[in-house]
Amino acid sequence: MKRSSIKLQRGFSLVELIVVIVLIGIIGGIFAMQVLPAIRAYLVVGQRAALTGQADTALRRIVWDVRRAVPNSLRVSGSQCLELVPSSDGGRYRNDQDYSAAAPSGAFLDDDPTPKTAFDVLTQPTKLPIRGDRIVIGNQNPNDVHRGDNVGTVQSAAVSSTPGIAAYSITLNAAGLRAPDGYTGARFMVVPGNEQTVAYVCDIGAGTLRRVTYPSLSLAPRCAAAGTAAVVATGVTACNFVFSANQGASQQSGFVQLQLTLNGKGESVPLTLGAHVDNTP
Repeated sequence: MKRSSIKLQRGFSLVELIVVIVLIGIIGGIFAMQVLPAIRAYLVVGQRAALTGQADTALRRIVWDVRRAVPNSLRVSGSQCLELVPSSDGGRYRNDQDYSAAAPSGAFLDDDPTPKTAFDVLTQPTKLPIRGDRIVIGNQNPNDVHRGDNVGTVQSAAVSSTPGIAAYSITLNAAGLRAPDGYTGARFMVVPGNEQTVAYVCDIGAGTLRRVTYPSLSLAPRCAAAGTAAVVATGVTACNFVFSANQGASQQSGFVQLQLTLNGKGESVPLTLGAHVDNTP
């Protein structure tokens, strides 16, 4: 009778498994020490890039409004509030009668003491003004336009029936409008009726930069960061608005400097952006 043979199978012992686990842990620790700083640096760069992009977008949003603002309408209250009167269009108005025909014709504006309630526009509009829009002529300083001087209210606008004489005509409310004394530029700007004042307000306590709009003009500064106003940037830890009007220069070219610091995930990014401001009325 033959004895059956049994093959013995040998596995890993507990000691061997522990040694392997320890070696893998040591190798993993060395690898992590080499790679972790690079990963952290990558994440930091990404966070800074995101903050820089947000700050750049916010500042360029302000500059876009600055460049479409009514000349000489910018004003800075403190260092964390910038106000302006935005425009949606503009053009040249008739400042005298049309003498090409046998009899003078055409509604016009001049500096006559008596305000006029209608005038012809000689340039094509981007879009026709609507009821409630404001017309601003020859603004020389912020107080004038914010107080409502040289500002008229649109009653209606219509395309001219004689395009060779005028592009369209504007009818104002009963208060009418006149050109400032001695103003010969014959230029006007249209201010949207539902957005007559725009303020950019930094609220450091809440960490926000907001764009606040008002459907009216006001001589007194309005810099309250309304909770319902559009948020332009978050994580704001510092901001500073500086405006130099450069009054009296031949081109009346002012300059605005905007500084904004954003913070997020332990990173802080300061950004400064400047823009020239055309204050020629």
